[in-house]
Amino acid sequence: MIKTEDQFSSIAFLLDLIQQLGSPDYDLVQQRSQIREGLQKTLHEMEQAKDFDFREIGDHLYDGIYIADGNGKTLYVNRAYTRITGIKPEEILNKYVSDCENACLYKNAVTPEVIKHKQQVNAMGESLRNGSKMLISGNPIFDDAGNVKKVVVVDRDITDLLTMKSELEASQQKMKAVEKDQYRTKQEIEHLRRFHLNKNLIGDSPEIQKIGKMIEQVAALDVTVLITGETGSGKEVVANEIYFNSKRPNGPFIKVNCAAIPANLLEAELFGYEKGSFTGASSGGKLGMFELADKGTLLLDEIGEMSLELQSKLLRVIQHKEITRIGGTKPIALDIRIISSTNCDLLELVKKGKFREDLYYRLNVFPIQLPALRQRADDIELLARHFLDVYNTKYGTITVIEKSGFELLKEYDWPGNIRELQNIIERLVIVAGQGSIISAEQIGALLSIDPYYTELVHKELGLKEIVENVERKTIEKVLSLHKSTRKAAKILKIDQSTIVKKAQRLGICLSDEKTHQY
Repeated sequence: MIKTEDQFSSIAFLLDLIQQLGSPDYDLVQQRSQIREGLQKTLHEMEQAKDFDFREIGDHLYDGIYIADGNGKTLYVNRAYTRITGIKPEEILNKYVSDCENACLYKNAVTPEVIKHKQQVNAMGESLRNGSKMLISGNPIFDDAGNVKKVVVVDRDITDLLTMKSELEASQQKMKAVEKDQYRTKQEIEHLRRFHLNKNLIGDSPEIQKIGKMIEQVAALDVTVLITGETGSGKEVVANEIYFNSKRPNGPFIKVNCAAIPANLLEAELFGYEKGSFTGASSGGKLGMFELADKGTLLLDEIGEMSLELQSKLLRVIQHKEITRIGGTKPIALDIRIISSTNCDLLELVKKGKFREDLYYRLNVFPIQLPALRQRADDIELLARHFLDVYNTKYGTITVIEKSGFELLKEYDWPGNIRELQNIIERLVIVAGQGSIISAEQIGALLSIDPYYTELVHKELGLKEIVENVERKTIEKVLSLHKSTRKAAKILKIDQSTIVKKAQRLGICLSDEKTHQY
């Protein structure tokens, strides 16, 4: 195949040959003229076709293209060049690079360097028209003598690269954040598992040791467990222990507070619903808690608050191990273990007709009755020390409780049980502050207990010693509040000299200021 350049040479040769023909014949002259016109037309069409193809291709390139001759005169720019630089073709065509730089169209042009060094030159350029920064690569095209006859420059908008770089960095940061969160979540789960397994069931009392043995007996067996006890006595803790020591520790553990969800919504939460099953239902339907707990464990807390209608449906789930969503017709089989808990006397509710008897016996396969905290007073100090460690770690404090403070905690009835003790310890750590010693007086004030009486009873002192201790504590407290024997005497309604004598007899240290203030 003849190359385009060879075609141009052949046609030009024929034109020259025709010009040299000197025949005077008219017809020959006319034919010669027609041939010449035809060849010229063909040559023109070929030139147009060549030029058109080049420009069409150039205008479809994403990068900017700039072409100059060997003297730095601009011959061609494509559409992308105008888009990137903001410089129109008419502003730059047939103009020299130096003139364009002097006209403040752009800076850092590479064309002069390419012509000078006859090699590829790369640089960072900038359009002064719109401020865009570009990565510029200029390449020389040589003639047969080795001179630069053309310079082709490719401009790439660096903004795109910077955007891509920032997006890549942002994606990498997000990936790192996700990986960090996943690692942290994994560590937290492992920590919680260790915490639940090792530290949740705290206590050395016979009562709590009995509960521990019951958990060991039932945890690995796939039977239904009913946990009863007062509010805050640790029912959820026992449920956690059963779950973590069961055959399903890697399955889901779904907890539902039956008292916290309105009765008209509880059925949908437990059993789920199909799309369009009722007004306001999600268009995609919803999985219920039972389905979410499949292959795992479901804790139904406050089961005594469930309506009778739902109780009958729950009985069916326990009997047949399947549920049917609201608005659905297809039963869904389940592999699930059910643990329930309540602070109610379910048997009493059965007698009153508020709880199904058949459901009660289905739930009460293995009952665990938790003692109230006041029934396991020997564990109070151990629990208090545990919560003290927890909140010292949480708040970064070093707070301790004096021995008499622990004795005072044992005297309280704890109607809120372990949850109340936990809240009290947290409050004491917050109020006491860094490096403080929590006194019996502080605890007594919080619990409305007189610490003097508690301390005296536990020490089993005689009446005379009790009276002296009461006097000592009273005088010390009044002096600490008023900083003056005169004011203390006025508060206690005795002479100042009596205060001084009693203080000396009871071993209370008085400063000169306190002794001589009248």
